[in-house]
Amino acid sequence: MTESGKPILYSYFRSSCSWRVRIALALKSIDYETVPVNLIKDGGQQFSKEFQALNPMKQVPALKIDGITIGQSLAIIEYLEETRPTPRLLPQDPKKRVLVRMISDLIAGGIQPLQNLSILKQVGQENQLTSA
Repeated sequence: MTESGKPILYSYFRSSCSWRVRIALALKSIDYETVPVNLIKDGGQQFSKEFQALNPMKQVPALKIDGITIGQSLAIIEYLEETRPTPRLLPQDPKKRVLVRMISDLIAGGIQPLQNLSILKQVGQENQLTSA
């Protein structure tokens, strides 16, 4: 958190994972500061020593809040929901809540990786190897 007590969101403007967190912060009316992390510039600013010290996974988003740093968008959103329960992002009914989590997991684990920069780089390298 900043000296002003605001959470700090490290994100990239084109990152769908970062968008998830920005949407959750907006829906909960949480004031925060943004530190941009360019995933392309200089070979990827997420690989800098400074960012690795903050998030060893070298991924955005990362949220500094309440004295901790959280990576992974769904974990961040769950933390926000648990520590700042109003307004609710998840349904109160456990059966409805599990459906939301199932859909979220499907997107995060099944659909979203297809547009993930690290996956695209890996696939590109594999294609180059098989084409050689």
